[in-house]
Amino acid sequence: MTFKLICLDMDGTLLSDDKEVSDRNKSAIKAAHDRGVKIAICTGRVFASAKYYAHILGIKAPIIASNGAYIREKDRDEVIYSSTLSAKECKKILEVTKNYDFKVYYNTFDTIISSKPYPKGYTYLEMNNDVPEDMKIRLHVNANLEEEFEKRNNEILKAICISKDFDSLKKAKEDVMKLNDFEVVSSLGDNFEIMKKGISKGSAVKVLADFYGLSRDEIICMGDGENDLSMIEYAGLGIAMGNAPDYVKEKANYVTDTNDKDGVAKAIEKFVL
Repeated sequence: MTFKLICLDMDGTLLSDDKEVSDRNKSAIKAAHDRGVKIAICTGRVFASAKYYAHILGIKAPIIASNGAYIREKDRDEVIYSSTLSAKECKKILEVTKNYDFKVYYNTFDTIISSKPYPKGYTYLEMNNDVPEDMKIRLHVNANLEEEFEKRNNEILKAICISKDFDSLKKAKEDVMKLNDFEVVSSLGDNFEIMKKGISKGSAVKVLADFYGLSRDEIICMGDGENDLSMIEYAGLGIAMGNAPDYVKEKANYVTDTNDKDGVAKAIEKFVL
């Protein structure tokens, strides 16, 4: 089978644990791209963050951001797909999450919204120190989140809850899922993310495939987490990283090496190059 689209998760997949893209990964991606294979970044992160890493790869890359809620090519203003949360839906999420002592952030394609100041070490806060001005993530604080929801009605793409209190995190995740109004998934063990019902990386890969006129048999998807399962199962070739948990590996067609040992490059070399 000739593969024409490779969809890559970022954290735990394309990026090492140090949040770097290895030279071997860059070389393999560039070689596949030069052969006419489309490379898509597929992440839970906001578009502006994913755009920075796509820029590092030095290729034209469509980006699936916010776990599938937003699709756009990095070098064009045209949005391929967007699915947002209404002010009413955001308030429903707030009604549940306000009962827990979590960090809760609401994301647009380029802005993070919080009711409290961002803590030292927060991913986007640290990232902003190292990126050009036009690629910085906007970090907005407003104690009155309901005011933000009204102001940004149908702009917010997802909410994310973060906590080291895993028992409370699990309970809150279950509480949101019981509403049956949202798609709820974890990208890391210390969080869960909330999107519009029906939104997932897998559904977004299908949108992108239809946009480019590709069949699922022509697609490779690689990931390591719960939020990658939908695209791994959708793809003609679903690949789990060596660092993925067993429940992800069991759903994959193939397991490559870890994110710290060039697992992305090794899979591309094997199946594409």
